[in-house]
Amino acid sequence: MSTFVLLHGAWHGGWVWQRVAPALRAAGHEVYAPTLTGVSDRAHLLSPSVGLSTHTEDVVSLIEAHDLTDVVLVGHSYAGQVVAGVAERVPDRLRTRVHLDAFVPDDGDAAIDLLPETVAGHYRESVSGPGFGWLIPVRSLAKLGVTEQADLDWLTPRLTPHPWLTYTEPVRCGAAAASVPAVFVECTDWMRVFRPQAERAADRGWPVHHVATGHEAMVTAPAALADTLLSVAA
Repeated sequence: MSTFVLLHGAWHGGWVWQRVAPALRAAGHEVYAPTLTGVSDRAHLLSPSVGLSTHTEDVVSLIEAHDLTDVVLVGHSYAGQVVAGVAERVPDRLRTRVHLDAFVPDDGDAAIDLLPETVAGHYRESVSGPGFGWLIPVRSLAKLGVTEQADLDWLTPRLTPHPWLTYTEPVRCGAAAASVPAVFVECTDWMRVFRPQAERAADRGWPVHHVATGHEAMVTAPAALADTLLSVAA
């Protein structure tokens, strides 16, 4: 059996995996779903200095403290950057890495530069205005493909602003990260902001899976996502 480490995207916390983790555990796998520094239940640690390196260290420390091996490291959206950074640091502890509708960076890439130009422009405008120059305000869930009122009611009060430095700090990932087998999972029933990342993954020879749901697959299609993750682990 493998150990899943599930990483949330911007504005979320580890709680977002509550609908997926039980299916992984029922199949016999160990599951960790940490909250990254500065958001959700760790929002009390938020400051302008929280960046990508902070979040990379969060995950490396978790893996090392629990002496985890054979890890299936899953990163949603922004956390594709974190997955790449962690893979560079502890490749020997990872079985595979899964980029779930997520960034697929090269060494030195910043997340903001991997977004489509229009979307990146919206981010910069919101940061410079209501984000006080260092925060990314919560994005509209409708734009992320969440349409069910029950899902909106569950997500909305739990989301918190995200530190801007995580999107502007370049990732460090080279040969060590490239040595870890990788998979891409694209969510297809929304704006498909990460379609260029799926294409980049395919160009690298990674398997690419598709889930017919919006960007928040762990909320809107947890069973289908769990099945996909279990197939990757197998």
